[in-house]
Amino acid sequence: MLPARIHNTLPAAARVGVYFLLLSILALSSGALHDFFPEERDALIQLRENVYSSIFNLHRNWTGPPCNKNNSSRWAGVGCSDWHVTRLVLEGINLTGSLHPTTLLQNLTFLTKLSFINNNLNGPLPNLTNLMHLEQVLLSRNRFSGSIPSGYIDLPDLIGLELQENDLSGSIPPFDQQSLVAFNVSHNHLQGKVPETPVLQRFSTSSFDNNSGLCGDGGIIIGLKPCPNPIPFAPAPVPEAPWPPPEGKNGSRVLKLWSIVVIAVAAAFIPLCMALVFLCYCRRTAQGRRTKHKQQQPRQGLFLSNRGRRLWPEFADEPESTRMELNFFHKPLLFDLDDLLRGAAQVIGRQGKLGTTYKVILECGLAVAVKRVKEMGTLSKKDFAQQMHLLGNVRHENLVEIIAFHYSKEEKLIVCEFVPDGNLFSLLHEYRGAGRIPLDWTARLSIIKDIAKALEFLHQCLDSQRVPHGNLKSSNVLIQRLDDGNFRIKLTDYGFLPLVTPQKLAVGKTPEFLSGKKPTNKADVYCFGILLLEIVTGKVPCPLTGSGSSSSRASSDQGQGDADLSSWVRAAVNNDWSTDILDVEILGEKEGYDEMLKLTNIALECTDMVPERRPRMSHVSSKIQDMLHHIN
Repeated sequence: MLPARIHNTLPAAARVGVYFLLLSILALSSGALHDFFPEERDALIQLRENVYSSIFNLHRNWTGPPCNKNNSSRWAGVGCSDWHVTRLVLEGINLTGSLHPTTLLQNLTFLTKLSFINNNLNGPLPNLTNLMHLEQVLLSRNRFSGSIPSGYIDLPDLIGLELQENDLSGSIPPFDQQSLVAFNVSHNHLQGKVPETPVLQRFSTSSFDNNSGLCGDGGIIIGLKPCPNPIPFAPAPVPEAPWPPPEGKNGSRVLKLWSIVVIAVAAAFIPLCMALVFLCYCRRTAQGRRTKHKQQQPRQGLFLSNRGRRLWPEFADEPESTRMELNFFHKPLLFDLDDLLRGAAQVIGRQGKLGTTYKVILECGLAVAVKRVKEMGTLSKKDFAQQMHLLGNVRHENLVEIIAFHYSKEEKLIVCEFVPDGNLFSLLHEYRGAGRIPLDWTARLSIIKDIAKALEFLHQCLDSQRVPHGNLKSSNVLIQRLDDGNFRIKLTDYGFLPLVTPQKLAVGKTPEFLSGKKPTNKADVYCFGILLLEIVTGKVPCPLTGSGSSSSRASSDQGQGDADLSSWVRAAVNNDWSTDILDVEILGEKEGYDEMLKLTNIALECTDMVPERRPRMSHVSSKIQDMLHHIN
């Protein structure tokens, strides 16, 4: 109520305005009481305390009420509607820790999207009970373990569930929500039969790939291996004979049949026992020989080649505990450092001061690639281990998986998966001439697409590093031939810039580094552009000399002389003889000329001498994807 004196002195219209102003203030005051719901804020605060990000400081950012007016939030990764938290999206910020089943995430009852893609979270999947509005649960590319909670099948509005590239085990619950249109549990350790629900039958085998224990019946999901048919064990019935046997002729006959059954069973059982005893004896003898061999020669044949030449120095000055340490990133494999050093080794790559790469075949038959890193300067064990753990958790179908590492005073080893079919450099440049099967344009397009996709992923996953790859070149694009005759590429030697000096890597040949500037992620873009030109022209790129000299048409031989490949191609395009740049092996494929020249222009944008004028890798990958989409 207004005071009587003021009420009487104000005109009627003014009194109405004052009343509205007072009502607005009261409304705002009452609304301030609903800046946040305490149980929702408590859930987010508990999450903040359970996880840690080396990239983003949640403790500094998540303060005050999570939701503001106008459905906004000052908390990074949090979205609001009607004062309620409706979105929680924390992707690619290297979150570590676990989401215990006792966390309060189930108190975010209005949540519609939960995304922790591409982090380092471990432990069981979060409890999502009571989150009846959830539409998207995106938890891929982490280290979640354990089984998929059965409660996830009770989320009625679920549209997308992405759990790929984790360490999940157990069986797949019978998801049957009609709203589910995106589902992926590939690259885990799931087992058992895929439930034959109408919803799961809609998804292709790519949603279930790389789960060796999964199977499906009757071709329900095309490409999924059939489940084995269990053969029930039913012992042959033994005729019952009365006891004591009846006398006379008929009784003698019953006794005779019973005796025959006993003799037959004994005749089958005795050889089986003898065979088992013999196998156990052979196995114990073999194990004894191996143990004796290791005891007699503990360090005299370390890392032998298949010709018996010792390639590895002995770890004589180091204690046994250090010498035997091999650090795995996920679950330990069936070998240790001693097994690795005794494996048959073959040199498959020498990269100057960076190190030598070996193919090692262990006694168990497993083949791995081992990179022996040299000249790391004063890098400490802690720094080396920290970088290796970061790289060991980077997983993508077009990146070589790093399995383990070893750091000691004498040796720094990086153990990776072995890719058997060579590299892109060999595929493009070696054995040219009669009898060579050329690399056609379709295969080159597929390789370009996969390289761009892998590099874009690295730039997203390792965005905290100045140069996420740092050593992109054709010899580091490994080739895997698939059963259908196509190629799959895998990039290797990524993330090494914090370990060694740039001069030892491809990034050391970029214009900015040669001019004395620190390289950024645009250096990777430059290296990708050079690689793209190498694929289109079929020519071996030479490093920049810093002179900036242009080349002539006469330099169109295999090497480029003193001029770099980008300058030569740029001059060719500017002089309207652009088709002269194309590799002679693809000149006959005239229907692909447009794509070849479009990719050439993309490559020239990537190799601009000024880093700031080069496009971002995500933009380059998007342009290539759009171009290929129009082709198909």
